[in-house]
Amino acid sequence: MAALDTFLFTSESVNEGHPDKLCDQVSDAVLDACLAEDPDSKVACETCTKTNMVMVFGEITTKANVDYEKIVRETCRNIGFVSADVGLDADHCKVLVNIEQQSPDIAQGVHGHFTKRPEEIGAGDQGHMFGYATDETPELMPLSHVLATKLGARLTEVRKNGTCAWLRPDGKTQVTVEYRNESGARVPVRVHTVLISTQHDETVTNDEIAADLKEHVIKPVIPEQYLDEKTIFHLNPSGRFVIGGPHGDAGLTGRKIIIDTYGGWGAHGGGAFSGKDPTKVDRSGAYVARQAAKSIVASGLARRCIVQVSYAIGVPEPLSVFVDTYGTGRIPDKEILKIVKENFDFRPGMIIINLDLKKGGNGRYLKTAAYGHFGRDDPDFTWEVVKPLKWEKPSA
Repeated sequence: MAALDTFLFTSESVNEGHPDKLCDQVSDAVLDACLAEDPDSKVACETCTKTNMVMVFGEITTKANVDYEKIVRETCRNIGFVSADVGLDADHCKVLVNIEQQSPDIAQGVHGHFTKRPEEIGAGDQGHMFGYATDETPELMPLSHVLATKLGARLTEVRKNGTCAWLRPDGKTQVTVEYRNESGARVPVRVHTVLISTQHDETVTNDEIAADLKEHVIKPVIPEQYLDEKTIFHLNPSGRFVIGGPHGDAGLTGRKIIIDTYGGWGAHGGGAFSGKDPTKVDRSGAYVARQAAKSIVASGLARRCIVQVSYAIGVPEPLSVFVDTYGTGRIPDKEILKIVKENFDFRPGMIIINLDLKKGGNGRYLKTAAYGHFGRDDPDFTWEVVKPLKWEKPSA
């Protein structure tokens, strides 16, 4: 096959000890705590962190009794930030809290101060969101993104179970996949490059790091068929990564929105997910758009699909719904758009009911805040359930 028939595409990921991801997890842990006691909580919780400090701030209206400081310390501790030398000490760092109530102007426009019926609830803000699906993996997600994400999760696993005791919480991964274009569909051919940069302690050599990463992280994650003698490995290419976590870099909620979604495939409307209750369509709109795109691909109507939905603040009905199957549709895109509109209710109040998005607790939203919101096999990820589509099949 001529080289011209293939192209390279790269996706990155970070694991749960990355400072931006730490912030996403704190914000979603706060959301979980609010929803667990009060499913109607309105939450917009941001987090920032730097050396020896975590701050949560934003707008929260809830009947729940939430101990913000306790949630911050617990979340940091569970990630593995238990001493200053790993980047943050969960038990001794400064925790700052600056939380106010949701603006009454927003409250009256969106949910009428809790008086509106579900079908009347308006979008929490304007914006446009995308959902994407592709038949290149069983998860119906892009392979470059899936592999980068799984490498990050595996790094954390071998750190926490002691397989690689030299590992510290912070780390980043990146995978370049060589693809073939098949009439608009994407077919992975091989893995071209694997990059891992992980925080480590002072005791380990670069050779040991490379050997351990190949044996305990890359081998279990990347299927053998994708690796060959030409695959390039960059393993801790900077040569030293001892200082990490919030000590190495400041962190903020909502800074890893491509890692949270499709690794650069599809498109993104720009709105982050973590720390937002489901009346925020940045989150709920993107979740239902993923379910729609995934259901189209799973049903065999297309091999690849993107769905866009857009909203105005306070207005329940979406302003627009768009579908593109990149030329892979079995029927015209306008027919698929009709099927999407007939099978999915894009009104925020109905998305919340259909995907059971008010259910917090059990770390439901915290789980989404590291290793991706999509393509996960977990019953709490209700938007990953493929919906059987009802449509009028044209008679032969």
